[in-house]
Amino acid sequence: MKKLSLLLFGCLMAPAAWADGPTIIDVTIKKIGMVWRVDVTLEHGDTGWDHYADGWEVLDANGNRLAHRELMHPHVNEQPFTRALSGVVFPDGTREVFVRAKCSVDGWSGEKTRVELKP
Repeated sequence: MKKLSLLLFGCLMAPAAWADGPTIIDVTIKKIGMVWRVDVTLEHGDTGWDHYADGWEVLDANGNRLAHRELMHPHVNEQPFTRALSGVVFPDGTREVFVRAKCSVDGWSGEKTRVELKP
């Protein structure tokens, strides 16, 4: 009976475990006047409210957060998907930034995407 319980538990928990962390497919950053617009395309095996890509952030070269976009719901049937953040202000002299994604189960990805800023 103990083996059957463990097997059933494993089957019930497996779908959330199958989803890897979010992958950044593309990042576009454009200057609009004095501020920037950041568009990030993510792909993630969202399974529903229990496990989904729930944000991304823009960091400077020292790891300081410059911008953050929270994703408020799963995108189970919309993969990959793009979300934007407008009105971002980067410190003068910033020439590159790094974008990383987060999911509701695994937290922040260790993988960062480098983006060179073109004024």
